[in-house]
Amino acid sequence: MQVITTVSAFRQTRAAFDTLGFVPTMGYLHEGHLSLIRQARAECPAVAVSIFVNPTQFGPREDFERYPRDMDRDLAMLEREAVDLVFAPTRAEMYPEGYGTYVVLPAADEVLEGAARPGHFRGVATVVCKLLNIVQPTRVYFGQKDAQQTVVVRQMVRDLNIPTTIVVLPTVREADGLAMSSRNTYLTPEERQVAPAIYRGLRAAKERYLAGERNAEALRQAVIAVLDAEPLLRPEYVSVADPITLRELERVGEQGALVSLAVRLGSVRLIDNVVLGASL
Repeated sequence: MQVITTVSAFRQTRAAFDTLGFVPTMGYLHEGHLSLIRQARAECPAVAVSIFVNPTQFGPREDFERYPRDMDRDLAMLEREAVDLVFAPTRAEMYPEGYGTYVVLPAADEVLEGAARPGHFRGVATVVCKLLNIVQPTRVYFGQKDAQQTVVVRQMVRDLNIPTTIVVLPTVREADGLAMSSRNTYLTPEERQVAPAIYRGLRAAKERYLAGERNAEALRQAVIAVLDAEPLLRPEYVSVADPITLRELERVGEQGALVSLAVRLGSVRLIDNVVLGASL
């Protein structure tokens, strides 16, 4: 496994590989990341992983400084997964002095995570665009948990004619249903006991949908009823939206829906989602 920290060195090394699978991460890896790496390994003869906590996707009052980091741990995990290349640039390598170019998808900032976290998707789209240009992967792998991110990246890749195939895999969950996330490490023991209610709320909406409910507000209320039963959970939004445009629906049609939410649990902000009908 080669660990590379500069763009120039990565490009030189990349030239030795034909087909390359790529998993972009912010590190502090968990089973969700590893599932993406294993799928990439199954489909591609070589696999690259990036580790970079991207400052431009964090707001001024968000958790950039305390975001969990453990490079030695991450590299040991990647070594066990037989990853070929690790790109672990510094902030200065990705955003050198005088940097001033950003990728903006205005519609992404109007809904869900974009509305809740102004500028977040400008940072996401920019860093993913840069990573795709540097790594030049044949296939790039994302998890369903960050559903809006996958929609944004698909549009960016399509609009900018970036030659890669996007693969989205199901959310990996703990045994009690909580979506795996690096931020789960922030939860206190009491908060961790409450956290599975997030997925229970989403499941409640899915069960209503499978039973024939198509009224979007009824599905939202099914989620909210479960969340409201846990006083520690403070919902920011509960959405039943078109899976492509992410605009809120009145009724779920043949296109299906993305049921998503963001909640505060103590100092931690968690997101999750389920897809009804059609897949993303």
